[in-house]
Amino acid sequence: MSQDNNTLIKKLSEGDESVLEEIVSQNMGLVKSIAIRFCGRGTDYEDLVQIGSIGLLRAARSFDFSFGCMFSTYAVPLIIGEIRRFLRDDGLIKVSRTTKQTAGALMRERESFIFEHQREPSVSELAERCQMSVEEVVYALDAAGPIRSLSESVGSEGDGASLEYFIADKDDLLEKLTDSIALREAISTLSVRQQEIVDLRYFKEMSQQQTGDALGITQVKVSREEKKIMEILRKAL
Repeated sequence: MSQDNNTLIKKLSEGDESVLEEIVSQNMGLVKSIAIRFCGRGTDYEDLVQIGSIGLLRAARSFDFSFGCMFSTYAVPLIIGEIRRFLRDDGLIKVSRTTKQTAGALMRERESFIFEHQREPSVSELAERCQMSVEEVVYALDAAGPIRSLSESVGSEGDGASLEYFIADKDDLLEKLTDSIALREAISTLSVRQQEIVDLRYFKEMSQQQTGDALGITQVKVSREEKKIMEILRKAL
C-alpha cells in the first residue's frame, strides 16, 4: 500500500533514505507536467524529466513542515529552478563565463543596495556602483537571464494561457511564499550568532549599535558579521 507524501517526507527527515524512490515515483507526474513546458529548447523531454527529478530530490531533503505549505507547492520552484539552470548553462543560447560573472556581481551589488536603501536600484545607480556603463549593465543582466517568450503557453496544448497573463506583481502570494522558503532555508545554514544578528537587525529592525549592545559585542563586530552573513546568503540564493 502506497504512503502519502507527508508520511514519506517525515520518514526521510528521520534518516530513512529508502523512501526516496517512492517519493520520486509518487511525484513524477508533477515533474513531467513541469518538464513538458520546457520542451522545444534543444533538450529531450526525458532529459528534462531527469533534471527536474534532481530538483524534486532537493525539495524532499530540505522540506520542513513548519513552512506551512504543501510539499508540492514547495517543490515546484525547485524543480523549475533546476531545469532553468540546466538550460541556461547547457542550452542552445550560450552566454560567456565573463558575462555570467558580471551578471552575478551586478546581482550581488543589487542586493547590497536594497539592504542599504530598502528599495530597488535604478540601472544607472547599479552602473555607478559597479563602475560600468548603463549599456554594459543592461547587456550583462539581459544576456544571463532566462530566455522566455511572453506568448509561451503555460497550459495544456492549444488552450493554455500565455505567460504574459501570469507575470507576477508585488502582491503575488506564490512568489512571496517561494522567496520566503528560500530565505528561511538559507538563514538556517547560518551559525546561531549569525541568526541572532539577522533576527535583531532585519526582523526587529535594530541598529548595529543596538544589536551589539543586545548581544554583548561591539558595533564593529556586528558590521563585520553582517558582511559575512550577506555573502553567505548571496551564495545560497
